Amino acid sequence: MNGKWEKRTERASELASSHPFASEGLRFYEGLVGFQKSLYSEIREACGRSKVPRTPGMLRREFDVFLLLPRFAPFLSFIERIAPSPLAQAARELGTQGGSRWQEVLMRFWESGVGEPANLAPAEVLLSWIFLQPYAEYLADHSAWVAPAGTPPVCPLCGGKPQAGALRPEGDGGKRSLICALCALEWDYRRLVCPACGEEDVHKLAVYTAKEFSHVRVEACDACRTYIKTIDFTKDGRADPVVDELATLPLDLWAGEHGYVKLQTNILGI
Repeated sequence: MNGKWEKRTERASELASSHPFASEGLRFYEGLVGFQKSLYSEIREACGRSKVPRTPGMLRREFDVFLLLPRFAPFLSFIERIAPSPLAQAARELGTQGGSRWQEVLMRFWESGVGEPANLAPAEVLLSWIFLQPYAEYLADHSAWVAPAGTPPVCPLCGGKPQAGALRPEGDGGKRSLICALCALEWDYRRLVCPACGEEDVHKLAVYTAKEFSHVRVEACDACRTYIKTIDFTKDGRADPVVDELATLPLDLWAGEHGYVKLQTNILGI
């Protein structure tokens, strides 16, 4: 299951070379992926490779503090070394606060989720997200569960918001899915529906593309003024939803200039 981490690293390196405007963020993300891959492997070795029965929505009720907390201090030291100054400073400050505070921060984030109020500073949310993502992905990858009926707008396994959408080849067109910002689960979602407010009027659902990123679409809703980026695999099968979402900053700038707000910021805080 570690193949996805290598794919993210390779794609980030490729896009950093071809998209200079995004290279700084993508090089930082390359470093993060290296740490996340190692942490994922450690968790898998400690917890095993078997799939555990889990019911929809229950993933976030699990939190192994004895597994995670000893690995948090090395993570903060790592972030100090590679992160941009503001995040590095936040990691340094959190590193001085000790285990009880670390446990409080991580559990508050885990219970609240990405982008939800958790009584944490923005940097604490970001650090928790980066650190806990491999744990969430491990749980999702090793869950035996039956997806609920319908197409929910949030992750049916952990309740997280979608980070990006995907259009994958199906028949003569593309089948739409959403990808969780926390556990990276991908689930089916209706093509012409806003995942933020449920708007179905096609006249209120705008799509914007740029020739530089023909395989990435801004899908915006004029009812709630929210947008999400969707990766079109019918146009580029080599894409990775997590990485290509990070690499297309000009699309975020366009959306912001037109008054749209992102449904879920990414792991770089954009």
